[in-house]
Amino acid sequence: MAVGVDGSNTNGLGGRITLSVVITCIVAATSGLIFGYDIGISGGVTTMVPFLKKFFPLVLRKAAEAKTNMYCVYDSQVLTAFTSSLYIAGLATSLLASRLTAAFGRRNMMVLGGCTFLAGATINGGAANIAMLIIGRILLGFGVGLTNQATPLYLSEMAPPKWRGAFNTGFEFFLGVGVLAANCINYGTAKMSWGWRLSLGLAAAPAAIMTLGALLISDTPASLVERGKLAQAKQALLRARGHNTDIEPELAELIRSSEIARAANEEPFVTIFERQYRPHLAMSIAIPFFQQLTGINIMAFYAPVLFQSVGFGSDSALIAAIILGLVNLGSILVSMFVVDRCGRRFLFIEGGVQMFLCQVGAACVLAATAGTSGTERIGKGCAILVLVLMCIYVAGFGLSWGPLCWLITSEILPMTIRTTGQSINVAMNFAATFVLSQTFLTMLCHFKYGAFLFYASWIAVMTIFVVLFLPETKGIPMDSMHVVWERHWYWQKFVNKESY
Repeated sequence: MAVGVDGSNTNGLGGRITLSVVITCIVAATSGLIFGYDIGISGGVTTMVPFLKKFFPLVLRKAAEAKTNMYCVYDSQVLTAFTSSLYIAGLATSLLASRLTAAFGRRNMMVLGGCTFLAGATINGGAANIAMLIIGRILLGFGVGLTNQATPLYLSEMAPPKWRGAFNTGFEFFLGVGVLAANCINYGTAKMSWGWRLSLGLAAAPAAIMTLGALLISDTPASLVERGKLAQAKQALLRARGHNTDIEPELAELIRSSEIARAANEEPFVTIFERQYRPHLAMSIAIPFFQQLTGINIMAFYAPVLFQSVGFGSDSALIAAIILGLVNLGSILVSMFVVDRCGRRFLFIEGGVQMFLCQVGAACVLAATAGTSGTERIGKGCAILVLVLMCIYVAGFGLSWGPLCWLITSEILPMTIRTTGQSINVAMNFAATFVLSQTFLTMLCHFKYGAFLFYASWIAVMTIFVVLFLPETKGIPMDSMHVVWERHWYWQKFVNKESY
């Protein structure tokens, strides 16, 4: 496959956007709904009095104490275990999902993940004790572990190289839709005595939507070739690229990459540690690790809790979370339209600077008002200022680290280690999320406003990392991605064309 100096595809392979590929990628991207819904729903449910009264009465007693430090009201390890148990399950599943995705295909893993998530949602909605809550969360974790592994790969493999960024961002867009829908549902059910059951149980709806949708689409040509189904792969490629397009060169490139992968005949989790795959391994670990250290999932999980802590009432806190969801969704749409024009590096850097300034600003506001004692509620005006800063922060994330985390790691990996690298990416994402979600409320209690400075410092580090070590990948076919590493000042000593 010929690649121009600027990384463009000089053969014009896969450059068209067809109705088939649009519909297929939209259906696949709905997998983001289940992850987003879960992220959004858990934070709101944990502020509902009936839910807390049934499962976490100690939190209510602490909240009722007149002199309780506002930073420490929700400091409960059992409460955080409810949120974070999903992510330890997702971590374990994502490591297993590497083999499953390679053996059974991307689409089948989305179907299996949707069914598992559906079972978890049913158990959570009918939970009678904490054990049922945790079991339900674990099943949800199995579901998102499978879908988060398969979907970004599916989107990157199906999309035309020129528009791969926009199509892959669809996963993050639907994730944002899920978060927003969850926040709206939480607001509507907050006053009901059984509202928490409705909120948790309705997770079955997005699971059903994405599972039924996944049953109606075909697998990716790359996955079909990988599994030796060449006739089906050719048909899938014709539908995706258009029947008037010469798909033979692209099909031949897929077959060549598959043969290289088979010839390696090594354990993929051993292969990825070879010197020639050093940059791929580094990005598969660093990008998801840094994404979580932006603090965004903490914001999504605990936004209602956080806003209630800094001066908003219960209803106002849920409305504030909805506002954040809308801002996030709008910024993801902007990213979808500009990522293939401005490039990945520019968005990473711009978003990093924006998030850093907002985290520092929020810390300064809280330091100047609530201080370290946390016994005095901050004024309404300052609480609104914190909300504004968090909105700008979320916009920066939705523009950059949100969608690009899934995009970069799914597009840079050669077929030899593609499912393995994506597995490591998802596992690292879940591992970091688990640790941060399990410790955030305790951190907020002890660090006070310093928690925001903690995340700001990491945002500075990750932005510098992007400047130094992340090459630009826009518009480059996945099987020709070696060119970006060969030109990079540091990674060029590791990678060669034969890696692909």
